[in-house]
Amino acid sequence: MAENKLGSLAKQTAIYGLSSIIGRFLNYLLVPLYTYKICAEAGGPAAYGLVTNFYAYTALLLVILTFGMETTFFRFANKEGADPNKTFSTAGIAVGFVSLVFIILVSIFLKPISNALHYAEHPEFVEIMAIIVGFDAFQAILFARLRYENRPLKFAALKLLFIFMSIGMNLFIFLLAPKLKVSCPGLMGWYENYYQVGYIFFVNLICTCLITLGFIPELKKLRYGLDKDLLKRMLRYTWPLLLLGLAGILNQVADKICYRYIVPTKEGDAQLGIYGACVKIAMIMAMITQAFRYAYEPFVFGGKRDTADKETQAKVMKYFIIFTLLAFLAVVMYMPLLQHFVGEDYREGLGVIPIVMMAEIFMGIYFNLSFWYKLIDQTWWGAIFSAIGCAVLLAINFIFVPKYGYMACAWGGFAGYGTCMILSYFVGQKKAPIPYDLKSAFLYFAIALGLFFAQKYITIDSKAWTLVVNTGLLLVFCAFICWMEKDLVKGVLGWIKKRK
Repeated sequence: MAENKLGSLAKQTAIYGLSSIIGRFLNYLLVPLYTYKICAEAGGPAAYGLVTNFYAYTALLLVILTFGMETTFFRFANKEGADPNKTFSTAGIAVGFVSLVFIILVSIFLKPISNALHYAEHPEFVEIMAIIVGFDAFQAILFARLRYENRPLKFAALKLLFIFMSIGMNLFIFLLAPKLKVSCPGLMGWYENYYQVGYIFFVNLICTCLITLGFIPELKKLRYGLDKDLLKRMLRYTWPLLLLGLAGILNQVADKICYRYIVPTKEGDAQLGIYGACVKIAMIMAMITQAFRYAYEPFVFGGKRDTADKETQAKVMKYFIIFTLLAFLAVVMYMPLLQHFVGEDYREGLGVIPIVMMAEIFMGIYFNLSFWYKLIDQTWWGAIFSAIGCAVLLAINFIFVPKYGYMACAWGGFAGYGTCMILSYFVGQKKAPIPYDLKSAFLYFAIALGLFFAQKYITIDSKAWTLVVNTGLLLVFCAFICWMEKDLVKGVLGWIKKRK
């Protein structure tokens, strides 16, 4: 039975992961487009620093406007005797109303908000941000409905459609429009090189609004209305998730938000641009953990609370660690190639990548560990852990960024997520113990880090031979997995044979 559940989880993770990885990969192709094509007239690395800062704010605001309703929807829709349609409608209307009020308030107080966020020269960026986040928050509940109904194909299709539209418009803005400006100045009178950053935000706004049209069938299900009593119960459950989400997202974006306050200069924006561009390479780990989360949340909340399920969770944790460490090694081993992902002006920041990737692994483990308090309705534990982790991150940033720059940001995330992970494990094992295989976990981490330091200190002048040696080191880790996890290998091979 456990194997069947793991097979179902793996299948859905593959679909969610395919859309997430392909979508993010295609979206990340915009990073080299920006880092190579944002011209000096627009600001160069400093301009990309604004892009990094902008999307850090949107990520934070998205957590505030969804206030944990995705997870809350899964929890209440799966309760015995629950009406999933009424639960969805209540969650959707609540998030939609809050988002609408947010957009209106930002529009009314646009000038003081823009001044406070250091966007006084471009208040329209702040208004665009508000509209984008409002739509994204509402869509989060609509996407959650698709996940609840086990409809990963439509989920993937809409995510990819957004990416394709965004890439197409960005390619036009950065590659075609400058040429048309020269050859057809009358047609392209609206285009100005110095405003390239603004065009990035406008493209996002257009694509976000258009993708909402794909949810017309789901929007019709809002007709079930808002159940006030149900909403009260959902809010009691979700407010700790809001605190948890806030602390969690601050662990991801606080460095990018605070950097412009700690180093409030154009040079600070340039450093933030370098850091933000290099972090994008490390975000392959975020793709994996996000894809895993999309499939794993409904899997856990829909399961039984028995010993078999605890054993399954322990197995999933081990496989998650194995796969993410494999991804970590793949990125660092092929860095001689991946460094070309960003423009030459940004490559001085490549040293942050291994640190940020390991921090993302800690975040994924923390997510795995977080279900014990969600399943016993004590979500405030997560808020406490994440708040402590966030405090660690902020302390490291404010103390060390003035001296060490963006490297302190990377180590702040590492320390913050590490703190959350450790606290959640020890408290969770007392409250709702799960038999995690710590011996294997530590062994895999030790082998992966050993191989990482081996490639770091093996110096070869030839890039080709460096890649050959690094590939060999990566294969050593793969061989170790095959030797340690024979059942996993047999399961994968059996799944491949069935597909043939």
